[in-house]
Amino acid sequence: MFQSHTGEIVALGTAMCWTVSALSFQQATGRAGSLPVNILRMFIALAIYLVVSRIINGYFLPLDAPRHVWLWMSLSGLVGFIFGDFFLFKSYEYVSARISMLIMSLSPPIAAFFSWMMLSETMSGQALLAMIVTLTGIIMVVVDKRDHDPAAGSNRRMKIKYSPKGIFYAFLGAIGQGGGLVISKYGMSGYPVFGATQIRIIAASIAFGIFILFAGKLIMFKKAFSSRKTLFFILMGSTFGPFIGVYLSLLSVKFTSVGIASTIMAIVPVLIIPPAILLLKEKVSWMEVAGSIVAVLGVGIFFM
Repeated sequence: MFQSHTGEIVALGTAMCWTVSALSFQQATGRAGSLPVNILRMFIALAIYLVVSRIINGYFLPLDAPRHVWLWMSLSGLVGFIFGDFFLFKSYEYVSARISMLIMSLSPPIAAFFSWMMLSETMSGQALLAMIVTLTGIIMVVVDKRDHDPAAGSNRRMKIKYSPKGIFYAFLGAIGQGGGLVISKYGMSGYPVFGATQIRIIAASIAFGIFILFAGKLIMFKKAFSSRKTLFFILMGSTFGPFIGVYLSLLSVKFTSVGIASTIMAIVPVLIIPPAILLLKEKVSWMEVAGSIVAVLGVGIFFM
């Protein structure tokens, strides 16, 4: 059974890792800001990959990778880590990881669309229905009905419960994640997943290094290094996010389609609810729980 569903099981493990990573980075971002946390976790992930690669493969860098793999996996790293994760981390400054991950549930339809365009993977006619269901679930969570408001001159009015800016940033993050995953599947071309993932990390780390060098932003890391708790959360998030999580995400698309893998990975909005309530003491209504489940079901319909 495990062998016949390897991609699906690995995708489930990915969702669990991303749940831990999202909660950790939310805590770190609240203490040190989104950009330094984003950059530091990339450098930490790179260091982990270099050490593990030396132990497993006997070399630090995957120099045996073909030029095609280097080109496309580097592009995937820029799209997924630089563009996608920049906006995802920015969303943590305005909304919780639970809401950001809910908006990120749109990444599977986005990935399927890009996969349809780039890889000629099938996109069924029920895609529109699935998108409507997913958006309905998201609306159930982020939109609230208010009682009569005399000033507004209406009996009922709709109000977004969470920061529109945070929701928009999370949506851009979903575009980056979906696009990066599809580019990764195209770029691997049979090359080992570990080395392909390492190339993504290397490209993103170099890009961040260039940014720090020319922007003179070293001072922004002061808050991150001033607290052991902040560094702990960054290390925790880096281990379960760009190291284990990203590796498992690429491994899953190697054994199953991008659509199926993305669907299973999209259950993070549901997985994140219990720890958000128990550990972070967030107040989550039954409507928000139901909306999260509906959003995930919508993603599932997309790939039935």
